[in-house]
Amino acid sequence: MCKYFISFYFLFVFVNGFSQEQKTTVKETGKDTIIYKSPYGIRIGIDISKPILSSINGLYSGFEIVGDYRISKRFFIATEMGYEEKTSEEDYTNSTSKGSYLRLGFNYNVYENWLDMNNEILLGYRYGFSLFDQTLNSYTPNVNSTYFPSNSINTSITASSLNAHWSEFVFGIKVETFKNLFLSASASYKVLMSAKEPENFKTLFSPGFNRIFESSTGFGFNYTISYLIPFKSK
Repeated sequence: MCKYFISFYFLFVFVNGFSQEQKTTVKETGKDTIIYKSPYGIRIGIDISKPILSSINGLYSGFEIVGDYRISKRFFIATEMGYEEKTSEEDYTNSTSKGSYLRLGFNYNVYENWLDMNNEILLGYRYGFSLFDQTLNSYTPNVNSTYFPSNSINTSITASSLNAHWSEFVFGIKVETFKNLFLSASASYKVLMSAKEPENFKTLFSPGFNRIFESSTGFGFNYTISYLIPFKSK
């Protein structure tokens, strides 16, 4: 009888210890079940640098609307569209370009957020396209003569339905300052792929591309404020 009692006692101790170990394991596992979800939706905003530049520079005016849509944890479809008018003053020419543009591409977020943060360090690509008119306001023939100095010719010559196509590589940061409100800054390097230019005159400025250098390259800067309209979280 004592033999059976001792066996039953050890069996009880073993089962009780095993159940306590299972409870501890379940409890410890339960601590790691917290999942932080990220919002997915459309983010819409404006480039605040263009209105500021328009107010301090009488030779420029423009506005730009920006937007993106999150398709995965790190990838965003991104676009910018706007209108610009710029007067370029060179040594022998004065010209004005004005028109609209569209840039479409993607951003990739290389930043690993902590917990429920929603910030970005982004790398991106855009295809850009613009339609614009260019007016040669005045020009001075470069005769390079002391005895016969050239005079400025102020007859305006306008070329319509011009266009430009380019590729654009983007680097920037985006910070969530308040709930769903973002501030961002970015820089871009642009490579002109093709451009329809007026006869006997080179295009110096294309809306959306900015100044066109001799190497057919350009640079751009954006400072935006945007708001996220979330559709879901995952």
